[in-house]
Amino acid sequence: MAIHIYKPTTPARRKTSVDKATDTTKGAKPHKPLLVALPKKSGRNNQGKITIRHRGGGAKRNYRIVDFKQQKFSIPGKIVSVEYDPNRNARIMLVVYRDGEKAYALAYEGAKAGAPVLSAKEKIAPKTGNRMPLAFIPVGLPVHNVELTQGRGGAIVRSAGTSAQLMGVEGKFALLKLPSGEVRQVYKECLATIGVVSNPEYKNIRWGKAGRTRLRGVRPTVRGKAMNPVDHPHGGGEGSNPIGLKGPKTPWGKYALGVRTRKKKKYSHRYILQRRKTKKKR
Repeated sequence: MAIHIYKPTTPARRKTSVDKATDTTKGAKPHKPLLVALPKKSGRNNQGKITIRHRGGGAKRNYRIVDFKQQKFSIPGKIVSVEYDPNRNARIMLVVYRDGEKAYALAYEGAKAGAPVLSAKEKIAPKTGNRMPLAFIPVGLPVHNVELTQGRGGAIVRSAGTSAQLMGVEGKFALLKLPSGEVRQVYKECLATIGVVSNPEYKNIRWGKAGRTRLRGVRPTVRGKAMNPVDHPHGGGEGSNPIGLKGPKTPWGKYALGVRTRKKKKYSHRYILQRRKTKKKR
């Protein structure tokens, strides 16, 4: 990927940078059998109620069926193309296996058409792009698309440019340091892919203007202090006023800034050895 900055020919251009997608395969088109229609829900649930605010509109797009499990064990595959996916910030790669089956998978940084990939339950060469249980991956290597439950497919470390570091294997667990700084135990039989997720420069994109954000399906967010008292606890007053509270609260009166929201009786607490760093409670 390359971030391209244009000359400031307009006020919006001055603050805009774009992804030139130089890391994708030139001329590659989506594999139609792996495309499905993606209906727009605009943040609404099955009752038509908005459960996620500030969503709606956006450019029309199809969903690419990505194989996060990669359970074609011991069957060599070859990358056909590296493609842009409008549904995620990472690239995806089209893999064709020796038996002729094609599948999409998350692309690793440096993936190119023609490169081999392999997934196995036993120990194989620890090359970037290969997938195997954490127990067989050398300590210190970066991994991504990590399973939390064996056989369910990768659930964490799937965003562009991210990776977890394998810190060791003790007993029936592997120790992983996640991108957030959290250190947790994962069963050593769980699969992970070696390497860093593709498109690491995505975080450097400057969207520049509201129109590009609307095309991504994100609607405007209005500040609470700009509303009326009937619409928000921060609303009301003449001119510019502070929020009138010691800090943001939930609708039930609990402070909502810098507090931990994880459930106290979460079943997976015992797997977390070191929590990620958070802001101190007010």
